[in-house]
Amino acid sequence: MNTLVLASGNAGKLEELRAMLADLPLTIVPQRELGVDDVPETGTTFVENALIKARHASQVTGLPALADDSGLIVDALGGAPGLHSARYAGSPTDDAANNAKLLRALDGLPEAQRTARFYAVIVLLRHAEDPQPLIAEGTWAGRILDAPRGRNGFGYNPVFLDPARGLSAAEMAPEQKNRISHRALALQSLRDRLASSGLPG
Repeated sequence: MNTLVLASGNAGKLEELRAMLADLPLTIVPQRELGVDDVPETGTTFVENALIKARHASQVTGLPALADDSGLIVDALGGAPGLHSARYAGSPTDDAANNAKLLRALDGLPEAQRTARFYAVIVLLRHAEDPQPLIAEGTWAGRILDAPRGRNGFGYNPVFLDPARGLSAAEMAPEQKNRISHRALALQSLRDRLASSGLPG
């Protein structure tokens, strides 16, 4: 069994990643269980931040590391909250406050102008100095609702509508969301890469 350290303290992400990778011979351990603290995300892109987090976790633990950086990109807001999605309403992170701020920013905007997308990039480093990290991306297009709907998931899930299904991300069962989300698509791409390059060992 190969052990990966997950460079995140987000319990929701850990649960999703473990579910989506359950059939692979991997043990995914959150960094906090190994004494790894969060590292400042000083990158200017999602990819840079994911690499920063994965490299830090791998350096501290000596293990291969998996990190994701993801966010919500709203067209009417010029791409915001973007890199600052987790702390859109300030620190510490507060999902309800983030959603409320987003809905205020879009108040009165017609449905056609509320387009948005979730974006995720996942990085796997075999070791801290890995010169060729595995990098996978995923995008989930939708639009922002006028008010929250649903109780599942975390983050912006209650205000993000999947138009093809007529459901918010928070109204979907986890199994459904884990097949179509931005993180699911990025993970599927990562699985394809792992199948061709082998698991870290």
